[in-house]
Amino acid sequence: MGAPQPPDVSGMRAYADELRDMFHLLQDQGLELHAKAKEVQVTETSPDGLVSVTVGPRGELVRIDLDPRIYRRPDARKLADTIAETAWRAAGVVRERITEIFSAVIPPEQFQAHLDGDVEAVLAQLASQMGGRR
Repeated sequence: MGAPQPPDVSGMRAYADELRDMFHLLQDQGLELHAKAKEVQVTETSPDGLVSVTVGPRGELVRIDLDPRIYRRPDARKLADTIAETAWRAAGVVRERITEIFSAVIPPEQFQAHLDGDVEAVLAQLASQMGGRR
């Protein structure tokens, strides 16, 4: 094994500058972006057209609409699965829209990692940007 590599100070400075700029953008635009994100709602309809689900900015259920034709073939398990799948798709679209709203100030892959609660990915991204290894 050779001698340890010195840290890439210029890379760290560049990343610190990038973080400072991102922080200033967040200060300037953060409240406006937050307000936009809070207004996001997405409605998705099941493939059979019998279930429509609306979710809010955190993926929370806002509304469910059921077409009366669902009663022609009552199957509670299928209905429950259809509602869950439709809500899951709507929540995915919400995440995409909110990521897009914040993309001007937070790189999308970082924002997605935060939303996913993927601490390892966040730390790996930070280490990579600082020129370090993880």
